[in-house]
Amino acid sequence: MENKYVIGLDFGSDSVRSVLVDASNGATLGSKVHWYKRWKEGKYCDPAANRFRQHPLDHIEGMEYTISEVVKEAGVPADAVKGICIDTTGSSPIPVNEAGTALSLLPEFAENPNGMMVLWKDHTAIKEADEINELARSWGGEDFTKFEGGIYSSEWFWAKILHIAREDEAVKNAAHSWVEHCDLMTYMLIGEPELSTFKRSRCAAGHKAMWHESWGGLPADEFLSKLDPYLTELKSNLYSETYTSDEVAGNLSQEWADKLGLTTDCVVAVGTFDAHSGAVGAEVEENTLVRVMGTSTCDIIVSSNDVIGTNCVAGICGQVDGSVIPGMVGLEAGQSAFGDVLAWFKNLISWPLDNLLTFNLSAEQIEEIKNDIIAELSKQAESTPVSESAPIALDWVNGRRTPDANQNLKAAIVNLSLGTTAPHIFRALVEAICFGSKKIVDRFQSEGVTINSVVGIGGVAKKSGFIMQTLANVLNMPIKVAVSEQAPALGAAMYAAVAAGIHPDTLSAVKAMGNGFEKTYEPQPELVETYAGIYKKYELLGEFVENNINNKG
Repeated sequence: MENKYVIGLDFGSDSVRSVLVDASNGATLGSKVHWYKRWKEGKYCDPAANRFRQHPLDHIEGMEYTISEVVKEAGVPADAVKGICIDTTGSSPIPVNEAGTALSLLPEFAENPNGMMVLWKDHTAIKEADEINELARSWGGEDFTKFEGGIYSSEWFWAKILHIAREDEAVKNAAHSWVEHCDLMTYMLIGEPELSTFKRSRCAAGHKAMWHESWGGLPADEFLSKLDPYLTELKSNLYSETYTSDEVAGNLSQEWADKLGLTTDCVVAVGTFDAHSGAVGAEVEENTLVRVMGTSTCDIIVSSNDVIGTNCVAGICGQVDGSVIPGMVGLEAGQSAFGDVLAWFKNLISWPLDNLLTFNLSAEQIEEIKNDIIAELSKQAESTPVSESAPIALDWVNGRRTPDANQNLKAAIVNLSLGTTAPHIFRALVEAICFGSKKIVDRFQSEGVTINSVVGIGGVAKKSGFIMQTLANVLNMPIKVAVSEQAPALGAAMYAAVAAGIHPDTLSAVKAMGNGFEKTYEPQPELVETYAGIYKKYELLGEFVENNINNKG
């Protein structure tokens, strides 16, 4: 029997990785990672202004390098690679001209941040998101936010586009259309067909662009024109139909086949978001919450249509038919900062290293010391007793994604004393990100979505037993950790296997290609009750900050 292979290409916030997978059993034959050069240099970003932009050259270079290298190193025949699927962060839209070329690839926009990809965690569009939410409730017609949790976020498609259009007339005039990152990379691989016929991602459109089949696609012209007439003009150059990631977007173009060492018989599946393909790679099933745990989190669960029906789950990041498993409704929530909370603390306490010791140490030595600090902090924090009198923190250092998006919110820490140490604060921050996770679980369950088990994937799930055990105690649920080091890329490879006709549907691909689980963290009964008491204080602190502190300044 002929061996058949597929490639999953996973674009993260800092890097892109490709995995080459045996479609018969899910075995990974090779993996390659490329770190974004311009992003690493801090170009086009202004963290103080919540502006995070990425140049598509970082992604194009990474795509070519990782796929060509993984194919070369695996040594498989070019014609044995049958499919590719791309997953990316999102919502991460980018403006393109009529030919579908990203504006920042043109000389006149090569250094203009507004012509680049607006990364998922860019929060420059808070004002525009507020306008969308206010209009959705007051205009007298359909509430186009209702299938996206009822609150539109500054992290999402329309808010970001409206902000850029108001801020930069040149970009506004040059942008024939806007595409999500997952769509742009897919579009490039298949040879840049007509934008009007290109298959856009159901996942991206449904969760971030207010697309829903019940109102015929994107929001009505009457609604968009009340925000800005420009959005109505733009809509005519977007799409009405969307497609799930088990479908074929097209075949690899000759140009890219030559670059990658593959053939034009290789199909390219419709793109998707990393959290959703990650859930597939983690063998998601009904009543199981998959937590993609990295710099932020995305929380994914699937529900059959007869269970969820037309019910709208309030305060989440959307519910979309087919966004995870075609034929089932995919529901998404998440935290704007998870690992980022701890990274902030690492940078805070490392200030002397960056500012006082640079003349004695190399950049590599400084980074090594920082990592040692975090490792030791984690070790000592884990040994400190769990106590309701210890510091309590909020995890909103990058605003709150869910439940009930509010990117104006800021974090806080209370119960500090002269006896508070760095490990105490570190433990409080770990507990805070776990309490934020429980708020999401509580919301799903209060809205009738049953959760019986939790699966963790991503860097945090694989590397920090302290965080995972704390999370199991806070949720009072067992948490399984997926074996795969690259669950989103594996899930993308599963979609590719279906698009290529190797497996009949996504559930069959999951069954054949799943890698299983390596460890389960069980709740520790002696700590579950204590954490329940601390969680109540976390909720009180959150209510106080949200209701009494003006965070818009």
